[in-house]
Amino acid sequence: MEKAVVDRIEGELAVLLVGDEEREVVVALRDLPPGSEPGVWLKVSVEGDRLREAEVDRETTRAKRSRVQGKMARLLGKRPKQP
Repeated sequence: MEKAVVDRIEGELAVLLVGDEEREVVVALRDLPPGSEPGVWLKVSVEGDRLREAEVDRETTRAKRSRVQGKMARLLGKRPKQP
């Protein structure tokens, strides 16, 4: 199984970025596990451009969100104050 992130949702379709190369794979939203939304990481099995299996990777999702929140906090903390 590979890691993938839900990049975006367009109507009834979800665009996944799969693997280290972030290959775009478009799948039916109904084929993803409950709770799949942009930013959620999945463990997937993909054959060509076809999704065979997917499960939410809660640990990776939590770690990535925490990392982004930390970066945002540092960026916001360094902003010059407006007069």
